[in-house]
Amino acid sequence: MSYAMSVAEREQFLGQVHVAVLSVASGDGRGPITAPVWYSYQPGGPITFITGRESRKGRALQAAGRVTLLVQSEVPPYRYVSVEGPVVRAEFDLAERLALARRYLGPEGGDQYVADNPDPDGELALFRIEPERWLSVDYGKDAG
Repeated sequence: MSYAMSVAEREQFLGQVHVAVLSVASGDGRGPITAPVWYSYQPGGPITFITGRESRKGRALQAAGRVTLLVQSEVPPYRYVSVEGPVVRAEFDLAERLALARRYLGPEGGDQYVADNPDPDGELALFRIEPERWLSVDYGKDAG
């Protein structure tokens, strides 16, 4: 029996709200930077997330040009999707930032989060991952 998810299963899973774990080469003789991120995904499209453009993570993303992102469920049956591919910085507007905050915090919480964390200097940047390689597992497949 294969535990791999089909494309439809993978897309449905990524559409749910999970905190992803991002890994990118640091290029400074240390291990990769690994950090939690909020993300958004529409079937067949890129995976997007926001971070500071001049943060250590932001600089590493721009220098490496490639990233791995892992999304997992934290409760049984355990499932995960890992995606690897090129990453590029893109400009975004307040509407995209607000949509991402609302995805994780709901309408009221997302609005409050963005209001409480303004970005007047444009330090935040949107990054897009173009998925090239996928790994996935759904251990719930043997439950039936």
